[in-house]
Amino acid sequence: MSLDTWLKNNTFHHSHFSDLESLVNEKQKQKLKISLCIPTLNEEKTIGKEIVIFKSELMSRNPLVDELAVIDSGSKDKTQEIASSFGADVYLAKDILPHLGEKRGKGENLWKAIYQLKGDIIVYIDADIKNIHPRFVYGLVAPLILRKEIKYVKAFYDRPLASSSGIRPSGGGRVTEILIRPLFSLFFPELSGIIQPLSGEYAVRREVLEQIPFPIGYGVETSHLLDVYQKWGLKAFGQTDLDQRVHRNQETRDLGKMAFGILQTFLSRMQSLNLIKEIPEMSTILRQFQVNDKVFEAVEKKIVEEERPPMISIDDYLKKRKKFSSGKAKAKS
Repeated sequence: MSLDTWLKNNTFHHSHFSDLESLVNEKQKQKLKISLCIPTLNEEKTIGKEIVIFKSELMSRNPLVDELAVIDSGSKDKTQEIASSFGADVYLAKDILPHLGEKRGKGENLWKAIYQLKGDIIVYIDADIKNIHPRFVYGLVAPLILRKEIKYVKAFYDRPLASSSGIRPSGGGRVTEILIRPLFSLFFPELSGIIQPLSGEYAVRREVLEQIPFPIGYGVETSHLLDVYQKWGLKAFGQTDLDQRVHRNQETRDLGKMAFGILQTFLSRMQSLNLIKEIPEMSTILRQFQVNDKVFEAVEKKIVEEERPPMISIDDYLKKRKKFSSGKAKAKS
């Protein structure tokens, strides 16, 4: 499949899927279960609104979502209490597969959701979206319901940045445009057709998620795209235009940390794919600078992109899925 053909056939707009009754009927016909996962860390300002909207519109009114869960990294604010009070299932990441140890990072939460949740499709939605709407879910799961050959659907959108002066008409995606798109264009040209490769909103079939490793930190989205592309090709991807996403702006320094972690993951993947014969041992210390009383001071941050193995290699997961499958079989008989 050429990139132009893929862009034409596998790029969607959320409005194509606004007939939720029809979408629910097709989901039920295929006997699919859909789990919604919101990874969190100190998101008390926005988490309540997300849960209220998703539960009322996509569970009560239109039963598209079968399970709504928050996987929390150990919030110090009221994220967990608010999420629970509005009816979400709330789990601490450290309490899931605790014998495998505790690691901190968004990728850790996403990985543990595969073990904890039951759905045939898992849709991940970030917790900091200020203009949340049901389209953030149905726009991503619909291509998976309607097109069996599609396995992984990414969101894209205009990303106006919230600032003290209001909302700017354009902006965002800085790490994508400065780092990821140039890297993809150089080494994986077909993946350059993915408009927002680092978007935190995507829906994936379980059969895919359980077969790929998960960096615990910034590199998780990049590694997903590379691994899915290598295993299933460009045809496995879809992408949906969600119009607009309003979120908090990140400082340039924080974007540097993100880029540093992503580069670690990207270079490691290049080596594992035999596209680079070998790379020298990489430093895990990012050095940045700040000015204190007109003096430049170095600020060092250790960033290590550890990875969790494919979930299908975890014995506890295999046992749980076998037990779950047996329960489903008994229910049918």
